[in-house]
Amino acid sequence: MLYCAALSSIATHAAVAGEPAQDPAAAADAPPAQPPGRPRIGLVLSGGGARGGAHVGVIRALEQMQVPIDAVAGTSMGAVVGGLYAAGLTGEEIERVFRELDWQEMIRDRAPRRDLAYRRKQDDRNILARGTLGVSAQGIELPLGLVQGQKISQALRKATARVADVQDFDRLPTPFRALATDLETGEPIVLGQGDLVTVLRASMSAPGVLTPVEVDGRLLVDGGLVDNLPVELAQSMGVDRLIVVDVSFPLATRGEFGSAFDITNQMIGIMVRRGTLDSKEHLEADDVLIEPELGPMTALEFARMAQVMEIGRNAALAERDELGRLALADADYQQYAQARIRAAEPSVRIAFVRPSERSGAEARRVDAVFGDLVGRKLDSPELQRRLDTQYRLDQFESVDYRVIGSERERGIEIDLRRKSWGPSFLRLGVGVENDYEGGATANAAARLWISGLNWLDAEWTFDGQIGEEPLFRTEFYQPLSLRVPVFIAPAFRYEMQSRPLVTDEGQRIARYRVRDTEFSLAVGAELENWGEVRAGLRRGDGSTRILVGDPALPTGDYDLGGAFVEFGYDRLDSASFPRQGQAFRASWLADREALGATRNADVVEASWQLARSLDRYGFVWSMDAGSALDDTVVSPQELFTLGGLFDISGLAPDALSGTQYGIARGIAYRRISRGGTGFFEFPAYLGFSVEAGNVWQTRDDVDWGDLHAGGSLFLGAESPFGPLYLAAGLASGGETAFYLYLGKTF
Repeated sequence: MLYCAALSSIATHAAVAGEPAQDPAAAADAPPAQPPGRPRIGLVLSGGGARGGAHVGVIRALEQMQVPIDAVAGTSMGAVVGGLYAAGLTGEEIERVFRELDWQEMIRDRAPRRDLAYRRKQDDRNILARGTLGVSAQGIELPLGLVQGQKISQALRKATARVADVQDFDRLPTPFRALATDLETGEPIVLGQGDLVTVLRASMSAPGVLTPVEVDGRLLVDGGLVDNLPVELAQSMGVDRLIVVDVSFPLATRGEFGSAFDITNQMIGIMVRRGTLDSKEHLEADDVLIEPELGPMTALEFARMAQVMEIGRNAALAERDELGRLALADADYQQYAQARIRAAEPSVRIAFVRPSERSGAEARRVDAVFGDLVGRKLDSPELQRRLDTQYRLDQFESVDYRVIGSERERGIEIDLRRKSWGPSFLRLGVGVENDYEGGATANAAARLWISGLNWLDAEWTFDGQIGEEPLFRTEFYQPLSLRVPVFIAPAFRYEMQSRPLVTDEGQRIARYRVRDTEFSLAVGAELENWGEVRAGLRRGDGSTRILVGDPALPTGDYDLGGAFVEFGYDRLDSASFPRQGQAFRASWLADREALGATRNADVVEASWQLARSLDRYGFVWSMDAGSALDDTVVSPQELFTLGGLFDISGLAPDALSGTQYGIARGIAYRRISRGGTGFFEFPAYLGFSVEAGNVWQTRDDVDWGDLHAGGSLFLGAESPFGPLYLAAGLASGGETAFYLYLGKTF
């Protein structure tokens, strides 16, 4: 067997990422020897994804029965649970970690929206779908895994902070080994030294799901490919007895095959099962085998984690007679448990900060962001805050750190690895609006985002849209410093919009086509990750023509030229169905004849949004208002419109148009489907809205007693293609409408 042959040639203390062995002075941290005459007990934990939660319950039962563990070997999720225990966490603490984790969020690589850079948050406010594709000279590129594992790594980093300075796994509170697979050669790789979090990530990297991890020049994936139950590995650690926990997947029966995907899963299951059965052949008569009854549960059913942990605990307690023979007396077990305690993070004085081997291109960034930490005591929350400022840029697949060096001199290695399928990314989108009254539009959009153009993080975006409202827009965004968040942003915009001409009775009698072409230059500053302020100049021209209707209706050309100021604040957790946070935007556009405009015009606009939640219920309040201060605009695109879903629902889209407007909304919705991990499994909501507002032709016409009221009942979903709504609307004049929207936000 491949694994058996490899064990003789691979050192048990396989080096990880070229890290030096820990200084001998750290020997004092090694666990004390067991009392004379007591057998050394090894714990073997198999892989199994979410099924591996049973390992936590087993550990809790072993602690309850006062069974000591002298060595741990694990694969995949078994390595994660075993690594946490080896790091000094008790079963109760591991259970708390697992219960507090949002497993659904763990498999989403992007930082939570409210933590993203402000610039990246605004990407969600157009009709672009989720996810990006890499673009290179060879064509479209995809990541090596569906999940890059950033959030998983940081959760493990936080949980193992007490042993962040331990690089030799024999000096952990409990000696530990993990098993991984070399993706290029198929060889088993025993991991017993280096950075613990990196090792755990490598061992659990299921091919195609989690991206491989490079360790000491090898590309490593899930150890379950070579041995899902590393019995021989545990035996090589000098133990006398084994407690073996197997949570492997059962094979499916003929009636459960419903697709080619099921057949592929069965093939993998057969391969893994064969290796597991071979491993069980090496068990001794006195070893204890625990096989929790988990049924057909899959590797991704993390929502059942609490139930699975309890099943594991009961399975171990069912072996009380066998395990009881391994238990210690109260005094001896208390001594054992006390020796495992690591009450606080290690005290580390940072002697140096350097980029990792794969992050050499980011040396300037590492120095600018982290260089001033040299000479200071390691402060994990502060270090994590700085790492978060980089991760929220959405340009890196890995943003991490390691404590390296010897007892004499320790420092921090920063891992900043840009997305391997970049640095150019393509994001697609589609927008559909239909009110089933003749008002239907459809647009397809794409964004090309070229990042990392220089060491100051310049980026260039190109937006294109075809359909009812063609658009081409590009902006070159150039930060002026990595320390001071100031930028310049030249841009170009070509946009065509269709504006209906609607009678007071709601009839569409014409449709205008409005074209704007504009060059602009802005300077601004980022305000942490919550906001941005910018000001600039613009110059361009435009035209209007009749698309549908009486050709005698007025048309014409015009020139654009003026200054603008914009401010934005955004701490919403979602642009589609927010549950927490606020957003505020305000702008002032001042066109001037002296700057080339056809006429002088001032247009101000502001919007505010507040979201709160209670259990499954979400509540959103918002207000929008705008005014052309002199009742004049240069481009018809600057006129304000209302009508359509959430904009006086029941009125036709853009039914009201003028130079002044205001609207207030209240939206409530209930989540009726949490969603899952599949592509077509996404959260769904049932909700309603109430709205009141109007549009006026002049400032003198503004009368807050003259408001239109509206409301809607909607079914919404956060689909991979953007927010999706099927809704019915009603306006105060008796107008009704039905809507299908894809890509629209509140």
